[in-house]
Amino acid sequence: MFTIGKEPRQYRDRTEAGAYLAGKLKGYERDNPVVVGLPRGGVVVAAEVARGLKAELDVIIAGKLRAPYNPELAIGAITEEGHAYINKSVIRSLNVDEAYIVGEKRERLSAIKEKLRAYRAVKRKVPLKGRTVILVDDGLATGSTMISAIEAAKAEGASRIIAAVPGGPSDTVERLKAMEGVTEVVCPLIPPMFFAVSQLYFDFSQTEDMEVVSILREFGKR
Repeated sequence: MFTIGKEPRQYRDRTEAGAYLAGKLKGYERDNPVVVGLPRGGVVVAAEVARGLKAELDVIIAGKLRAPYNPELAIGAITEEGHAYINKSVIRSLNVDEAYIVGEKRERLSAIKEKLRAYRAVKRKVPLKGRTVILVDDGLATGSTMISAIEAAKAEGASRIIAAVPGGPSDTVERLKAMEGVTEVVCPLIPPMFFAVSQLYFDFSQTEDMEVVSILREFGKR
């Protein structure tokens, strides 16, 4: 929990994190940005940012590519357009072969497209070409999902890309800052000892697809 005016130690939930992050992004509303959430939890945070900046909201689905025998560990990520980021250091350390990666990409892309049908049924895609894009997730770990989303936004022709998250580890933040095409990385909470995104929150309950659909429907009517 935190006091307004001080950097947070922990957020109550994703809604509070999004409201805090919106305050850190003040000024970008002048650029008429598109706030893009990374489902599912990132959309809850992004919705608060979009409300705070009075901006459009959309999603980029970047599915985590799961490590063999450890689905919680990301070896990379893939977006709805098939743009993939592979964490080569993790691949080498786990000795993951190419056949596994190809199969995992195919499986995750299929799941993404099924999810996308539900999302696009209530809100059409916002074109990113020539726009300032604020990519929002509920936190960083390895950064694979955010990196994949950045590459997707670049491929769509975004003019400026801001990666905005409530918190994450310092090495991942620096990796994002070094990426070509990234204008700024906003990450208010960088714990000295980072273990998992869940440590950033008092309540890190799973976000369900129904909540994402409800948020997209709200913004689709605007």
